[in-house]
Amino acid sequence: MELLKRFKLILIFGVVGAAGGFLYWKFVGCQSGTCPVKSVWYWSTLYGALIGMLAGSIIRDIILKFRKRQ
Repeated sequence: MELLKRFKLILIFGVVGAAGGFLYWKFVGCQSGTCPVKSVWYWSTLYGALIGMLAGSIIRDIILKFRKRQ
């Protein structure tokens, strides 16, 4: 439970990123099917989740550093 509380922001950003990746595949996608990330829904969703988790990790680190200063 402590682990979920600690990484809550990263998980939230990961879910939002996964949803964004899926929506990107759904509405933009790849017409020819030769695009490695955009041609299949699960690659686009996983890539979006990865980018979201990286962004969440960066934001979490910034927040923690800001709290330490105060």
